[in-house]
Amino acid sequence: MARSGKVNFRELVAFRDKLEELADNQEEFIESCAKEIAARLLAKVVKRTPVGDYSGNSYRCASGHVHKGHKVEGKVGGTLRRGWTVGEITKVGDAYQVEVINPIEYATYVEYGHRTSNHKGWVNGHFMLTISEQEIQRDAPAILEKKLQKYLQASLK
Repeated sequence: MARSGKVNFRELVAFRDKLEELADNQEEFIESCAKEIAARLLAKVVKRTPVGDYSGNSYRCASGHVHKGHKVEGKVGGTLRRGWTVGEITKVGDAYQVEVINPIEYATYVEYGHRTSNHKGWVNGHFMLTISEQEIQRDAPAILEKKLQKYLQASLK
């Protein structure tokens, strides 16, 4: 013969309510994840972007390329580095997209390389955005997992 007992479902009901609340706030969480990934990408690409030296001396940039220096009075490098910005977060289907933009006209030439002015040679690209994006794609699962764990711990308390 089975015995009857008392069961308190209040905690289970409260847990269910919190899970429903989490489901309602998932858009905010996903957007915050996209913003964090974009911020990390921006930090990497800015650090990797070369800065011109107009003192006339040859110099080695952060990516290891050696550049001939050009003497230009009053010109200061760093325009390309300062040009990086993050665009809007947009939802396309089930995915979110964030644009990392550099509106400086020569950004693509520095990124991918270009012909020399006399069209007889080639200047190699720095691939500052390409390399940074590959690093972020590699690191993103761990970053998102850590962020999700913190979010769940804070939300389910």
